[in-house]
Amino acid sequence: MEKIMMRRRELLLGMAGLSVISPALAQPPQTELHLSLGTATPGGSFPAFGRALIAAVQEVDPGAMIEPRITKGSTENLALLKAGKLDLALVQGEYAYEALSGLRADGGGLSVVAPIDASPGMFVVQAASPVRSVPDLRGRAVALGTRGSGFTIMGRTVLQGSGIDPDHDITPILLDDAADGATQVLDGRAAALWGASLGWPGFKTLADAPDGARFFGPAPEAIPKILALRTSLRRLAVPAGSFRGQNAAIETVGSWSFILARPRLGGAAVTRLVHAIDRGRDTLAQLYPQGRESDPHNLVSNVPSAWLHPATAAYLREIGADPE
Repeated sequence: MEKIMMRRRELLLGMAGLSVISPALAQPPQTELHLSLGTATPGGSFPAFGRALIAAVQEVDPGAMIEPRITKGSTENLALLKAGKLDLALVQGEYAYEALSGLRADGGGLSVVAPIDASPGMFVVQAASPVRSVPDLRGRAVALGTRGSGFTIMGRTVLQGSGIDPDHDITPILLDDAADGATQVLDGRAAALWGASLGWPGFKTLADAPDGARFFGPAPEAIPKILALRTSLRRLAVPAGSFRGQNAAIETVGSWSFILARPRLGGAAVTRLVHAIDRGRDTLAQLYPQGRESDPHNLVSNVPSAWLHPATAAYLREIGADPE
């Protein structure tokens, strides 16, 4: 009798164990997903975002393996995507708008998978610099960014809309490495540095330097002229306290950057990735200053629906943010 009771107890315990693990059995781990991601040169915001993105995605979907690849920035990223040598790439707004405006109706070209962030552009100088506005840059050396960066195009547009010829009224410095810009301001080779995004390392380097830094955007009266030059640009503001010593909000312009997919990237991969990005935004926000802006909802007002990857458009409909 005692053996029978023991056997019943073992059976009951076994059934209880099955009830605990059955949900996991019903939802087996997903297979591994392998994607390549083009970022940009070290020292810029794209590599920083890429690292944060990979960590956030893997936290919620450990089987999603994203391999970051250092590139020369948006220009090269677009070329590599079109050639099918990258699955995904980070592309700044100026370049993304130009590339996607010619999207074929059959959807066979590049497509938008997810937003990165809105990147407000600013000039930064050493705190003791006599330069206090865009007109003060006339006749001075200005680090405008790397050759392949959309931020550089944005900076040139801001100068043009402010009445300054970026090729003749200043000495433009184009960088091979985005991190060199802050160094050139600190050692005096450049009077100012142009950049964009609150997560841009060059801004933080100068703000945290012992002597401090000062940030400024275009004059308020120049902003409408700048916006008229490029459809990708938006009126943006940098909240007070975004950087050390920045006590007031800064009105400026900027654009959204996006994660783009190569032609014919499979819908299952994109669906899984977009789900993971949405679920991982808390972690992304902890690792990257504007991580919460990588919200799929932000695509609705910033990207024509024809530019979206079909899987991304389907996800937006699923969450009640109809792109149509």
